[in-house]
Amino acid sequence: MRVAQEAPGPGSAVRDRLGLLLARAGVIASTQIRQALTLIGLGPRHGHVLMHLAATGPTSQQALIEALAVDPSSLVTVLNDLERDGLAERRRDPADRRRHIVEMSARGAAVLTEVDRAVAAVEQDLFVDLDEREMTRLAELLTRVRTVPHDCEGH
Repeated sequence: MRVAQEAPGPGSAVRDRLGLLLARAGVIASTQIRQALTLIGLGPRHGHVLMHLAATGPTSQQALIEALAVDPSSLVTVLNDLERDGLAERRRDPADRRRHIVEMSARGAAVLTEVDRAVAAVEQDLFVDLDEREMTRLAELLTRVRTVPHDCEGH
C-alpha cells in the first residue's frame, strides 16, 4: 500500500534549499560583521586581510589574491587603505623587484585584536543556539562546500 506524500506547504521549499539557507545566513552574518567592523573603521575585507597576514606573516600580494580569492584591483584598494592607516605596509621583494611583499604593522596587530573581539561578539550572537560540537561540525561542513564553480577550477 502506497501512502500519498503530503505536498510541501508554502515556504517549505525555501527551508529545504540549503543554498538559500546558506545565502540567508551569510547575508545576516556579513551584515552584522560589517556593522561591527565599521565601528573600528574597517570593512570585512580589511579585517580578512589583517587576519590572513597574522596567520601567514609577510606574504606576496599575489599570494594574498590567491588565498583570499579576490579581484586584484579590490585587494589593491584594501591594501591602499591599510597602508594609509598604518596597519600594513608593502615593499618590493628584494629577490624579485616585480613582487610586492605585504606585512602587517605593529599598529595593524593592535587593531587586529579589536577585529577579533568584534567578530567574536558577532559569532557569539550568531551561534548562541549551537554547542561547541555543533560549531566544530558546522565549520567542518562549510570548509567542504564548493565555492569555486566547476568551470573555474584549475584555471
